[in-house]
Amino acid sequence: MNLITTTELRTKMPEVIATLLAGGKIELIHRSQIMGTITPMTPQDKTLSARELQKKIDALHLPRLTDKEIDRRYRAAMMKKHGQGLS
Repeated sequence: MNLITTTELRTKMPEVIATLLAGGKIELIHRSQIMGTITPMTPQDKTLSARELQKKIDALHLPRLTDKEIDRRYRAAMMKKHGQGLS
């Protein structure tokens, strides 16, 4: 296990990151006392199935829009934001 002081923590951050990415642990020392251990986080699984995604979308209760309605809303928002165009 590596030892690092609080001053070295500020000045040697690339080495700390490299150690954590390699799966190593670092003990933090402040005024000659071990304050704690810095350990890498375990990666979290961020997969999402199509069914779970569909359930989340359905829970939002979004309105069904046609292409014509989407275009009308887009044009209205652009007119409000930018005003009348040159063309």
